[in-house]
Amino acid sequence: MSAKRNVDSTLAALADPARRRVVELLGERPRRAGELANALKLPAPAMSRHLRALKQSGLVEETHPEFDARVRIYTLKEGAMSDLKTWLAETERLWSLQLGAFKAHIEKKQK
Repeated sequence: MSAKRNVDSTLAALADPARRRVVELLGERPRRAGELANALKLPAPAMSRHLRALKQSGLVEETHPEFDARVRIYTLKEGAMSDLKTWLAETERLWSLQLGAFKAHIEKKQK
């Protein structure tokens, strides 16, 4: 997936507050789908839709413990937000340059 599509996909997935909360919870530790649903007070089908969106965006991954294939454990995918972080840093750099130039322009006009 290209970096731009990855950023678009990540931002689309994180646009929903419930999915952002899931990412926050998974940042603490891996969790079962049921744990996440309980923490967000969501019914299982709604939690399933959110987890599917997060998986499709590449932010989370699921594993199955050896002792029970029915249980799904969700974790944040390593490096999943690297393209977003790069984009944010570049955007911040561009804004800083633009605002610096604007400030210099205003200060020049005031003299």
